[in-house]
Amino acid sequence: MNAPHDALDSSHDTVELALGGMTCATCAGRIEKQLNKLPGVEAVVNLAAERAHVRYLPGEVDVGRLIATVVKTGFTADVSTIDTRADEKAKKLAIYRDELRRFWIAAALTLPLVAQMAFMFGAGGHDDVIPRWLQLLLATPVQFWIGWRFYVGGFNAIRGGAGNMDVLVALGTSMAWAYSFVVTLWNLHHQHVYFEASATVITLVLLGKILEARAKAKTSAAIEALAKLQPQTARIERDGQLVDVPVATLIPGDVFIVRAGEAMPVDGEVIEGASSASESMLTGESLPVPKAPSDKVFAATINGDGLLRCRATGVGSHTLLAGIIRLVEQAQGSKAPVQRLADRVAAIFVPVVVAIALLTFVAWWALAGDFTQALVNAVAVLVIACPCALGLATPTAIMVGTGQGARAGVLIRNAVALELAEKLKVLVVDKTGTLTEGRPAVTDVVKVGAGDTATLMQLAASLEQGSTHPLAAAIVARAKVDGLALAAPQNVATTAGRGLQGEVEGRRVLVGSVSWSKEQGWFSPASDALAQAGRSVVAVVADDVLLGFIGIADPLRTTSRAAVARLNRLGIEVVMLTGDNADTARAIAHEAGIGHFEAEVLPGDKAAAVQNLKRDGTLVGMAGDGINDAPALAAADVSFAMAAGSDVAMQAADITLMRDDLNGVADAISLSRATLAKIRQNLFFAFIYNVLGIPLAALGMLNPVIAGAAMAMSSVSVVSNSLLLRNWKPDKD
Repeated sequence: MNAPHDALDSSHDTVELALGGMTCATCAGRIEKQLNKLPGVEAVVNLAAERAHVRYLPGEVDVGRLIATVVKTGFTADVSTIDTRADEKAKKLAIYRDELRRFWIAAALTLPLVAQMAFMFGAGGHDDVIPRWLQLLLATPVQFWIGWRFYVGGFNAIRGGAGNMDVLVALGTSMAWAYSFVVTLWNLHHQHVYFEASATVITLVLLGKILEARAKAKTSAAIEALAKLQPQTARIERDGQLVDVPVATLIPGDVFIVRAGEAMPVDGEVIEGASSASESMLTGESLPVPKAPSDKVFAATINGDGLLRCRATGVGSHTLLAGIIRLVEQAQGSKAPVQRLADRVAAIFVPVVVAIALLTFVAWWALAGDFTQALVNAVAVLVIACPCALGLATPTAIMVGTGQGARAGVLIRNAVALELAEKLKVLVVDKTGTLTEGRPAVTDVVKVGAGDTATLMQLAASLEQGSTHPLAAAIVARAKVDGLALAAPQNVATTAGRGLQGEVEGRRVLVGSVSWSKEQGWFSPASDALAQAGRSVVAVVADDVLLGFIGIADPLRTTSRAAVARLNRLGIEVVMLTGDNADTARAIAHEAGIGHFEAEVLPGDKAAAVQNLKRDGTLVGMAGDGINDAPALAAADVSFAMAAGSDVAMQAADITLMRDDLNGVADAISLSRATLAKIRQNLFFAFIYNVLGIPLAALGMLNPVIAGAAMAMSSVSVVSNSLLLRNWKPDKD
């Protein structure tokens, strides 16, 4: 079943918190644990994005208490919105610059100690090149000023009842520094000192954190690029004059002007002018979309070569662009099931590593009788261990993957859907609006017996005015084109999946499917020819007399056949469900290249059909419009809404396709497989690194400095591997 959707739970509110002070997966886990202890709270913390997505029950807790809980745990938290994005980025940049400055100071103090190591290795001994008192002066600021962050982080972690990377670094470097300090203070020349190890480890870990921060910033580059596309000013009509005002000041109803080549400032409706707009940043579709009066325009899309006068309909956080950004950030903050193993390991990681380090120290001292070697090996165990790589393996890949999806017009609501999409074996598709254009038109009017086609159309269209069904709209539109005068229907009753009945100008009229008319006793073979030609057939009955049939065609999308073939190549069977008759369904399925279809399926029965396909454990996806097919979408393991610009569809589906093209489903599955492949690679690297590194350190085969460098680079390598997902592109074939 689908993961629960926030939007469908009206009793809960949601808030996004920007977090500060996290250094590894255990930090994220501790914040998450403390938030989830609060009544009515469900929180997910994303280490890579440094955010917490929190659902909470108003009345039980408020945002202030959520923030206070994070602060009490030893971290910082602020409410994060689209409007605060710039401030958050500026704050992170300031912290990054401060960290960079500290690193250069640490590097300058550590460099002489590292150079001394080279001389010592060249001489084949451990004779001091730099006087020990000078080594102490160089290493101490690095240990206690530059490295103070590790002590603070470690203290907060222990106070919160858990350990983290800071505990390991602080313990390991403090042991090396303290031992060296005692040897120097007591003037024990026959003992080695390890000031270079403590200082170098801190400097290298700091370098790793800086490189990691730079790499993590790139994981959200796709969303930042979308946000930057919206212009900062808009040209509006005010008191008969055109004035430039900040976009943030616009309100619904304001009239704005967009010149050729400019970006739309907000969502709106064209009231004057004709042009086209490039909506590729929303849909991934490169072809421009024509714009004329009454058409919708969307913030950040680019106007073509015409001048448009528009009325604002969505501003600020209510634009489609803002909704996309919120949806993607929510997905980036969610957890995939594959992450659970890493979370379980991270929760016990630090205590286990400390225990291994202690065992290493005791074993080496007891068996080798060498206190110094025992200490060095224990320090190496502490600094080689890295829970960060485990914590970053999944969220960084999800962030890059969902960002790439957004750029291609594929909006993934949660990480669960992203993981399940790669395992789909069957895709159920609706016919109308999914395989077809969704714009049906009347092609044939066939009368049966006496009467004329004009009367048939006038009665049918009059009754269909009470329906929102696409076929009803086609009948009404044709009647208006023919200039028929429509009457107001009375006592209209709808039978789901069947049709309508009611009164038109005193006559009892029934308009609906051929199968329904057959059940009522009205049938003519004249409908068969229409059905075999691929038409959707509507029967029209008045005063218990069959007047005739209306044939309606909804042309297959030009991309549908290629998309079905592409899905088949991905190993996915496409199944079409439709309420149409068998002949029409067979014709459309044959044209689309679909071998398995079910016809005359009522809306309420589509969910049962999906459940039936899932009976043997097969994972089933469903593609529909996100509204009419809601029961079937909910029954599917992964639901795809093909409804560009539909807020309802975005809230209803696991994955929203911003362009009405079945190729988007194939894109989503391709992206899912690429993302999960990266996650598995990352988890393998993270686990194998620790599985090999810790035993090597315990066996005395790793110098603490080398261990520190390896630990610092492990997280960077995982994030960098995730960034390779930016090379993923939708298949254009």
